[in-house]
Amino acid sequence: MPTRLKHAIFGRPRDVQDPKTYHSIALVALLAWVGLGADGLSSSAYGPDESFRALGEHTYLAVALAGATALTVLVISVAYSQIIRRFPFGGGGYVVASELLGPRFGVVSGCALLVDYVLTISVSIASGADQVFSVLPAAWHPFKLAVTSGVIVLLVVMNLRGVKESVSILAPIFGLFLLSHVVLIGGGLLTHAAAVPRVAHEVSHGFSQGLGTLGALGLFAVFVRAYSMGAGTYTGIEAVSNGLQIMREPKVRTATRTMLLMAVSLAVTAGGILLLYLLFHVRPEPGKTMNAVLLERFTAGWGALGHPFVAFTLAMEAALLFVAAQAGFIDGPRVMGNMAVDSWLPHRFAQLSDRLTAQDGVLLMGGAALATLFYTRGDITTLVTMYSINVFVTFSLSQAGMIRYWIRERGREGRRRGLAIHLPAFGLCAGILGGVLYEKLELGGWVTVAVTGALVALCLAVRRHYDRVRDGFRRLDDVMASLPDADAVDPAPMDPRQPTAVLLVGGYGGLGIHAMLSVQRLFPDHFKSFVFVSIGVIDAAAMKGVDEVDRVRERTEESLRRYVQLAHKLGLKAGWRMEMGTEAVSTAETLCRAIAKEYPRSLFFMGKLIFLKEGWFFRMLHNNTAEQLQRRLQFEGLNTMLLPIRALNAGPAT
Repeated sequence: MPTRLKHAIFGRPRDVQDPKTYHSIALVALLAWVGLGADGLSSSAYGPDESFRALGEHTYLAVALAGATALTVLVISVAYSQIIRRFPFGGGGYVVASELLGPRFGVVSGCALLVDYVLTISVSIASGADQVFSVLPAAWHPFKLAVTSGVIVLLVVMNLRGVKESVSILAPIFGLFLLSHVVLIGGGLLTHAAAVPRVAHEVSHGFSQGLGTLGALGLFAVFVRAYSMGAGTYTGIEAVSNGLQIMREPKVRTATRTMLLMAVSLAVTAGGILLLYLLFHVRPEPGKTMNAVLLERFTAGWGALGHPFVAFTLAMEAALLFVAAQAGFIDGPRVMGNMAVDSWLPHRFAQLSDRLTAQDGVLLMGGAALATLFYTRGDITTLVTMYSINVFVTFSLSQAGMIRYWIRERGREGRRRGLAIHLPAFGLCAGILGGVLYEKLELGGWVTVAVTGALVALCLAVRRHYDRVRDGFRRLDDVMASLPDADAVDPAPMDPRQPTAVLLVGGYGGLGIHAMLSVQRLFPDHFKSFVFVSIGVIDAAAMKGVDEVDRVRERTEESLRRYVQLAHKLGLKAGWRMEMGTEAVSTAETLCRAIAKEYPRSLFFMGKLIFLKEGWFFRMLHNNTAEQLQRRLQFEGLNTMLLPIRALNAGPAT
C-alpha cells in the first residue's frame, strides 16, 4: 500500500520513545467508560429482553428480576474493583487465574475470554442491526447481514488507527444514548408513578397465583431460568480490568472510577428497562425487539413526535451496540498479547504496529467475528445462546483465585473484607454459570464450549512447542561454561576500513555467543572487528508507559555491553548499536543501513532457527525474522549471511 494512502487510512506512526505518546493515547475515566463501559451498558438492549421473554406469562416476577439484576451488577463490579487494585497493570481474568490458580487455569480463562470477546463483537453488531431494522421495511431485511459485515470492517480500520482515535469518534453516540434513555426510563417511571399501587397489587396477586399453580420450587425455577437467560447483561464488566493498560495515570484510580460509572449506569438502565416492561405491559411482537415495543407504547400519545423519538432512540441503541464492539477490539488483542508473551499463542500476537496497536490481534478478532456472523446468519437468538457462557467461566475463576489469595494471606490487613466481597461474588458467578450451562447447552451453547475447548487444546500444543524449542536452546548455554575468565582488555580502536562482522543478537546468552564463535570458525582471522546489533522491541507486555520502555532499553544495552566485553576477553575489537521500535525487521533494516555506511566492508550475520520438517504449524509460530531482514538487506545491496541453528528438541512438524 502506498505510504500516503496508508497514513491517510491508518494514521502516521507514533514515536515509542516520546513520553508524550503515552499520555496522548491513554484514556481518562470518561473516555474509558465509552470504550470499555459501552460493552456492559449496551447489553441493556438484549439482556433484559431475553430475561423478560423467558418469564413467559409470569411477568410479575420482573420486579424481583430487576432487583436481582442490579444487585448482581453491583456485586461483580465491586469484586472486579478489588482485582484492579490487586493487579494494577491489567490483564484481568487471565492474569488473575494464571498467578493465583496456576498457568493451566490461566489458559482456560484466557481462551474463554477470547471466544467471549469475539461473541461480544458479533452479538453487539447483530443486536444493533436488529434495533435499526425493527423500524425499517421488511423488504430491507435481506441486507442486514451485509450491513453488519460492513460495520465490522469499519471498526477494524478504526482500531488499526488507534484506541483513542476510535473511542473519541464514537463518544458522542454514547452521550446521545444516555440522554435518550434518561428520557425513556425517567419519563416512563414518572408517568406511571400513579399506577404503582395497581401494579403492586397485580404483582402480589400474580405471585400468589403462581405459588398456587407451580409451587415455590416451580416458581423459583422460572425465575432462575429468566435470570440465567439474561446473563448477557453482565458481560463486559471485566472489560475495565482487562484494559487497564490504556488508562490515564493514575491507572488504578481511573479504572475504579470507570468501573463505578459503568456499574451504576448498567444497574439503573437494565433494572429500569425491566420495570418499564412490566409497567407498560410489553409483550413480544414478531420482527421487533422488546425495546422497540416499549418505545412505541411510551410515545403512544406524542403525536408527530412519537415515531422520530422511537427511531432516534433505537438508532442510538444500535450505535451504542456498535460502540460496544470496541471492547472486543480493545481487550481481545490485549488478552492475546498477554497469552503470547507467556507462549500460549504465537509470539506475533504480542507485536505492536507503528500505531502502537496489536494489529494481528485486531485483524484476527474482526475475522473471527465475521465468521461467527456468517455461521449464525446474524440471528441474535442463536448468538445470545452462544454468548455469556465463557464470561462466567472467567468470572468464577477470577473470584476463586482471589478467595485463594485472601485465604493464604493470614493476618494481612483487609483479609476479612476481601473474603466478604469475593465469596458472595464467586457464589453468584458459579451459580449463574451452572444455570447458563443447564439452560443453553442443548440450545446451541455446546458450540461455545466446543470452540473454547479446541482453543485450549491449540494453546497447549503451542506452549509445548515453545517449551521444546527453549529446552533445545539450553544446550547452547553450555558454551558459556568454557569461556575465558580473564579480564576484558580494551583493544585498539575499530577501523571502519577493515572487514567488519555485524552480528544481530537478542538477549545475552548461549545463542548469541554460539553465533559469534561460528563466525570466527567460518572466517578465521578475517574480520578485524565485530559490531553487535540489537533491537529493543516494544511489545504488548512493554506497552505500559515510558518507564517500561526505559527498562527495555536498559536491558538491551546491558546485553550488548556484555557481548562487547566477551569479545574483548577474546582479544577482538568490538562495538555495539541498538534502536527501539515496535517491529524488529523494519527497525533493524534502518539501523543496518546506517551501519553499512559507517563500515563499508561489513558483512551482516543473523541466526536462523531451523527444523527437520517445517510444516504450517511451525511457520505460524515463528516469524522468520532473519529471512525477512536478509531479503531486505540484500535488496539494498548489503551482504547478509544466515547462521543455521538446529532446534533438536522441537519435534517433527505435523
